[in-house]
Amino acid sequence: MSAAPLVSVLVTAFNRERLIAAAIESVLSQTFRDFELIVVDDASSDRTAAVARAYEADPRVRVVRNSRNLGDYPNRNRAAALARGALLKYHDSDDVMYEHCLATMVPPLLGEPRAAFALSGSAAWLGGPCPALLTPRMCYQREFLGTQGLFMCGPAAALFRADAFAAFGGFPELGAGSDYVFWLIACARAHVLLVPGDLFWYRVHPGQERLRASAAEDYARAWGRAWAALSAPACPLSARERELARRNWAFVVAREVWRSARTGRWTDARRRLAQAGLGWTDWIRYLRRPRRDRLAGTSPEPLDSAASAAPALAGATERRPA
Repeated sequence: MSAAPLVSVLVTAFNRERLIAAAIESVLSQTFRDFELIVVDDASSDRTAAVARAYEADPRVRVVRNSRNLGDYPNRNRAAALARGALLKYHDSDDVMYEHCLATMVPPLLGEPRAAFALSGSAAWLGGPCPALLTPRMCYQREFLGTQGLFMCGPAAALFRADAFAAFGGFPELGAGSDYVFWLIACARAHVLLVPGDLFWYRVHPGQERLRASAAEDYARAWGRAWAALSAPACPLSARERELARRNWAFVVAREVWRSARTGRWTDARRRLAQAGLGWTDWIRYLRRPRRDRLAGTSPEPLDSAASAAPALAGATERRPA
């Protein structure tokens, strides 16, 4: 077997016959060349696997076909288990990766050993130029106290250290909202490197996973984890910040419940309310107009001596909340 590549690009696919070729070709066109491309077909009923296998003439490409359908996030975890690279880069089978994507993400992550993974979302990250290192507290400040969150990023926005991803146990397998729950867990414990954004084209189409009939319930459950995360011992916010974060989050949930009810989506409204995790006393205490600071979590803060001495993955192997 050849020497392990630095990066494993992981493409998971289900019934993407019309789109998979463009996704693969965009990876193969990268200016950064030290990678393998693993395509894991999740028992598609169309020609997805056959289209992908046509690219195996390139020695960097390996196609694996599951004998049964695992589902989106279980398949992502299977792909990670097949990887040989020290870094993992997910790429969705319906997206197009711009040719400078890996070249933009890999060197900054290699140069910042404190970061467990890098995120690339918006080209206009608040707070200053990228790359920028965020502590767990800054991640949570951005998400719950600021106006530009992090946890909306999908797997394709991240470049992971493989050992860090494994230490966290991979993605929780909770349906469409699994990535959101992962960020809640990982960003509470690990440093995150923001890198320049807009590195791939996110294709919007009717066959997206987020549009499945069950996705709304999955997202409601994932959002419910946020309330629990703000009370968990691992939450990196100060006591005062937690109180404000709960107030802000209660407003977000109430707003989405109201929007669903107003448009006649009563089932979605009930799901949001039932899964939110707030009791009546919580609603009475926290349902207020939100108070958010545009620059929350954007200013570098000095790490205290204990945090500086601790590895970036301190606590990463703790069990996830049930």
